[in-house]
This record gives sequence, structure tokens and C-alpha cells, in this order.
Amino acid sequence: MRARSLSRTIVWAVCLSLVGSFLVFPTVSQAKTAREIDVSVNAAMGRFMQQVKGSKEFLQASKGILVFAGVWKAGAGIGGQYGEGALRIRGQTVAYYNITSASIGFQLGIQKKDIILVFLQDSALRKFRASEGWQVGVDGAVVLVDQGAAASINTRKFDEPIVGFVVGEKGLMYNLTLEGSKISKMRK
Repeated sequence: MRARSLSRTIVWAVCLSLVGSFLVFPTVSQAKTAREIDVSVNAAMGRFMQQVKGSKEFLQASKGILVFAGVWKAGAGIGGQYGEGALRIRGQTVAYYNITSASIGFQLGIQKKDIILVFLQDSALRKFRASEGWQVGVDGAVVLVDQGAAASINTRKFDEPIVGFVVGEKGLMYNLTLEGSKISKMRK
């Protein structure tokens, strides 16, 4: 009897999660235009540079910056994440990408955030650009910087090829992972 009750609970959680994602993320089915993505990326970079000391110089010293603005994550037992963004090299957009992930476990709620991946080495950027579908933790490691480490940042602190930042409404977020997130190039 308990197994049947647990099965029903899981089925309901999956249904609620799927229904919720369609209600909350109506724009996911309607991809943004290149211009809309560029505008949201500009806003995300502005917020990041305002919130994190030294970030402007840090970004200027990078080989490339991949910015996903307004990434939505929702879950009720089973969760998902989706966002669209742009890869910029020397301040110019060179390609558009989306990021997706799914997860199972204790989770409930909706969250919006910006994800910024900074390529500090040419080889990491070349490998990323050559791939059709790139998965964090499989095709390349991303070191996430949290609130404490980013009180002030500079490139001398990092010798990793890719450094990531997850920014919420109140600044850098902590205790997060991008492991398993899939990044795919979009045709715009």
C-alpha cells in the first residue's frame, strides 16, 4: 500500500513540475531573437560589474565570455533549467547558445539567475567553440566562484581555464553546481 502511495506522489510531482514549467516558462517554447538576447546579456553584464569589485578588469582580460541572462530553474521533485545567451569575444557577440539541465531530488520552487562563464585560456575557448553540444564536467570543467571568493576578483587568482559565476538578484549565489548542464549552439 505504501509503495502505491509513493508512486502516486511521484507521478503527481512530475505532473505538477511539467505543468508548472509550461505556465511559468511560456517563452521557452518561443526562442528569443538575437537582439533580445544581446539586450539581456548587456543587462546581466552590467549587473555583474556593479555587484562584483574588479569584475570589469577581469572580464576585459578574458579570452571570451559566455553569458546566459535570466536563466529559469524550476522544480517539484524533478527540476529543469533553461536559458539563452551569447558568447562574446573582445566585446562582440560571435555566437548564441542555450543551456539546459534536469535534476531529480528534493527541490521545490522557481529561481531566476544569470550564468557567466569566463574563458581564461585560448585552448578552452577553441575547444568549446568547436563542439556542437558541450556538457559542463564532461567536456570541460567550470570552477564556480562564490560570494566569499569574489569579494574582489582578478585573473591572477585563477589558473583554471574556465571560471563561472552564478548571479541572483542579490549578487553572487553559492552552493550551486552547473555540473551536467548542456550548452548547445543556436542558429540565429
